[in-house]
Amino acid sequence: MPTRSATLDKKIPAFSLPATGGKTFRSSDAAGKALVIYFYPKDNTAGCTREGEDFRDLHAAFKKAGAVVVGISPDSLASHEKFKAKMSFPFELLSDEDRTVCELFEVWKEKTLYGRKYMGVERSTFLVDADGVLRREWRKVKVPGHVQEVLTAVKAL
Repeated sequence: MPTRSATLDKKIPAFSLPATGGKTFRSSDAAGKALVIYFYPKDNTAGCTREGEDFRDLHAAFKKAGAVVVGISPDSLASHEKFKAKMSFPFELLSDEDRTVCELFEVWKEKTLYGRKYMGVERSTFLVDADGVLRREWRKVKVPGHVQEVLTAVKAL
């Protein structure tokens, strides 16, 4: 179990999570390629769907730039499979039901909605280089334009 958190300009801790397609994704699977990890709060919600669509629509460009894209939320693998199929996502969604990786990247935060406090995923994206070093992070992401900004950063590696 990873015990340290991800830190900018340091190697990310190794992790593995169940992924869509009956696979297990290991951070080492992206060795030699850039890795884009985007954390999102919930399958089939407006902002999360839009963000996923943006990653889907630019997926060929990410692939051409040598990057692997994965989405992570605490939703179940069954929920992810339905969401991925419905939206035709060409990348894997990873299920972090116990929030181990969410906590590793410090995206499990207290949030407020209509005055009610609760714990949830803060929409965030992390860019890891081909050597496994965390190079960029975007926190409290606003979806419009975000994925293009991530792609520009990938190309600049």
